[in-house]
Amino acid sequence: MAPAPDQRPAVPARPPITPQLLASGVVAILRARSGERLRPVAEALAGAGISCLELTLTTPGALDALREIRPVLDDTIAVGIGTVITAEQAAAVLEAGADFVVSPGVCADATRRVVAAGVPCYPGAWTATEVLEAWSLGASAVKLFPAATGGPRHLRDLRGPLPDIPLVPTGGVAIDDIAAYMRAGAVAVGLGGSLIGDALDGGSPAGLAQRATAALAAVTEGRGPG
Repeated sequence: MAPAPDQRPAVPARPPITPQLLASGVVAILRARSGERLRPVAEALAGAGISCLELTLTTPGALDALREIRPVLDDTIAVGIGTVITAEQAAAVLEAGADFVVSPGVCADATRRVVAAGVPCYPGAWTATEVLEAWSLGASAVKLFPAATGGPRHLRDLRGPLPDIPLVPTGGVAIDDIAAYMRAGAVAVGLGGSLIGDALDGGSPAGLAQRATAALAAVTEGRGPG
């Protein structure tokens, strides 16, 4: 028997999707062996038009890098933290000034902490059950991860019964795949190695800018007219 209406769990207030993510359709994921080059790569991406940047807790010094990067980029650039798994980690990244928080899975305690703070949160999910669970926790959108395992078709299949839950495919998304993901219904894509390349290891800034331009053009193509 379903619970009476007054017995149902309260639905948390859902923070809106990060505006920069909606506008650009791309979140750049900066995962590195050290935090040494996070700032110059973040500044290069921002200069190339990528307005949503995700540092990751797997990068040593990520929180210090966030504190360094956030003041030098204006408010048109959102800087968040990913690979947040626990409530304690969530509290730390919020204290450091993260504009949004990303998890690799449905990390309920972390998500609740971020949502309670009114900050956009993007838990990872793969199945319909996981997507629904993440959404019920107050996620602003759900990260479909690892996206490459099922490709655009998997996203399209999930969108059939769940058309109102925004999905952000992440994990193995190639720049050449972006348009197909957008046509399948993605609200945005998460790009790691396909966008960053060797930039965090001292690679060419020009190459990074070219990949950023190509990624943004692919989003525009996939979204179509209007």
